[in-house]
Amino acid sequence: MISLFGYGKTTKAIAKKEKNCVIFDDKFKKESLDKFGNRLVPPKMFTTCMSKIQIPSPGFPPNHDLIKQADNLVSEYDFYKHKIPFSIWISGTNGKTTTTQMVEHLLANRKAISGGNIGEPLANLDPKKAIWILESSSFTLHYTKKATPNIYLLLPIKPDHLSWHGNFEKYEESKLNVLNRMKEGSIAVVPKKYENYLTHAKLIAYVNERDLALRFGINIDKIEFKPPFLLDAILAMSTDKILFNTINYKKINSFKTDEHKLEEFRDSCGRIWVNDTKGTNVDATIEAFKRYKDKKILSILGGDDKGVSLDPLFAMLKSLHVKIFAIGSNTDKLVNLSHKIGKEVKACYKLEKAMSLVQKEHSSQTIVLFSPAASSLDQFSSYVSRGELFKKLALNGS
Repeated sequence: MISLFGYGKTTKAIAKKEKNCVIFDDKFKKESLDKFGNRLVPPKMFTTCMSKIQIPSPGFPPNHDLIKQADNLVSEYDFYKHKIPFSIWISGTNGKTTTTQMVEHLLANRKAISGGNIGEPLANLDPKKAIWILESSSFTLHYTKKATPNIYLLLPIKPDHLSWHGNFEKYEESKLNVLNRMKEGSIAVVPKKYENYLTHAKLIAYVNERDLALRFGINIDKIEFKPPFLLDAILAMSTDKILFNTINYKKINSFKTDEHKLEEFRDSCGRIWVNDTKGTNVDATIEAFKRYKDKKILSILGGDDKGVSLDPLFAMLKSLHVKIFAIGSNTDKLVNLSHKIGKEVKACYKLEKAMSLVQKEHSSQTIVLFSPAASSLDQFSSYVSRGELFKKLALNGS
């Protein structure tokens, strides 16, 4: 029998496929059954004798009592290790989703599918496909001890999820421990900082987009994406080059980025709004500001910053023409930081209040940038719902 910790997308897929599971979640106040016959049990009833293995939802915190009590904790990746075909894992702090989607786009005619942190959990992926492309979060990698990729694409690692991991070093190591297990014949494309990391994989280290493009003979001028998507595109093209010795500019340029990531749109007055609600950490927001650094910016910041220092962001903002509208649980913190660098700031707390004020100031001479540098979960169900509200308020108010 299997014990599952948390009742999210990943564990629901496992429960449906494996059946006869015992599922523990803080939401369960009494024992019941799900529609597949799996037991739903309050965490206080857990004992190790109830199951041979325990599988946590990827985001299940390591300091939870269930994790501390578990005697055979196994990640989703390790549990399905036997069914994973040739695999490409993609991690890093920003750009994982876009890079994963771009790789799948390029390899669409190679019987490749994507999953993991986006799309389908591993339980639902087809083992008959030739290639699995797995977006791999630090949460999943933290719990993974056995499974390994054939190719590992690692984007730069910047501070994020520090309240979950404890500190940056543990967060960073969650993404690097994959290298410890990789075998001869496997390949890891990593930032130059990790070029001397001990691993049996062949390491290909890069400094930036241009350096990586040069290493793989990719003409960067033929790629239509701008930073931060440029690095994602070159990583994806590097994979195509490694596997099939192919460089397909037409194919990569036909890729369409997702909503909610540096999504520009205009209202009926022709004013420009930028929905970057997926900018949930400092590094992502810094990249967003770089794109508009020569503009007059009305910036909406805030949410749950997950214990990460915002000092690097505000050091950058000091030189920009920006006015800040602070929302979310770290509103007061943002106000104090803004005052320290001499920037005008409005304490709004709620997105609705910020948008009401922004609507009065926005003109053809300004850019409204909604890149919060924080998680949405203090006030929203997801970054998507946060972004949808931003777009609704932007368009309805024009």
